[in-house]
Amino acid sequence: MLNGNNNMDKEPITVDGLKKIQNELDDLKNNQRPKVVAAIAEARAHGDLKENAEYHAAKDQQGHIESRVLEINDIIARANVIDVTKIENAGKIIFGSTVSVKDLENNKKISFKIVGKDEADVGKNLVYFRSPVGKSLIGKSVKDLVTVNTPSGEKNYEILEVKYI
Repeated sequence: MLNGNNNMDKEPITVDGLKKIQNELDDLKNNQRPKVVAAIAEARAHGDLKENAEYHAAKDQQGHIESRVLEINDIIARANVIDVTKIENAGKIIFGSTVSVKDLENNKKISFKIVGKDEADVGKNLVYFRSPVGKSLIGKSVKDLVTVNTPSGEKNYEILEVKYI
């Protein structure tokens, strides 16, 4: 298939992002999985499984844990880890860089870090590189003016600083 929808496509991820999902995977395998297995065994000991809410809840949770384990294993298998600290900073915004911008409407300074899908968190200003903001910033440089069409209208930013940290 040449359409790029192949599941083996590499997904860029930052060093921190990889650490985060590896920690989650460890927790799932070493803490949550054994707990749910114990809960299932205990619920089983209580007899009739048809009417046993604890059993069904534990089985449900087990399903969620196992599917998340598979999902994380897939992410790790496709991860293309990008360590921006090892890339020469030519002032261009690239995947993994941290960007300070000024909102030209209210002169507020905002910082964004351009990250992969599993790391994106708007509340922490971690911006998915394929999002409208991410796409409008990538490739730009300090002093560039950027217009982003967001769901809440048009945003105009001036790029103040690009860091590879």
